[in-house]
Amino acid sequence: MSEALFIAVEVDEPVASDPELAAKLEEVCPVDIFRAGDSGVEIVEDNLDECVLCELCINAAPAGAVRVIKLYSGETLPA
Repeated sequence: MSEALFIAVEVDEPVASDPELAAKLEEVCPVDIFRAGDSGVEIVEDNLDECVLCELCINAAPAGAVRVIKLYSGETLPA
């Protein structure tokens, strides 16, 4: 369970295990929410609430593979 209060991030499992995508997400995120680990994409839970809703991760991944959820409103990006 995440300790984040404002933001949650979900990455589809087939995409999450792709090392190239993991590296790309780690590179594009300005607040270090993603880390490229041995098994693919890792989400850095401590950084979730630092999300600036820039959508760079959404644009770097295949359509619908990364979702950013605003816990305070229930809205999911991409809408």
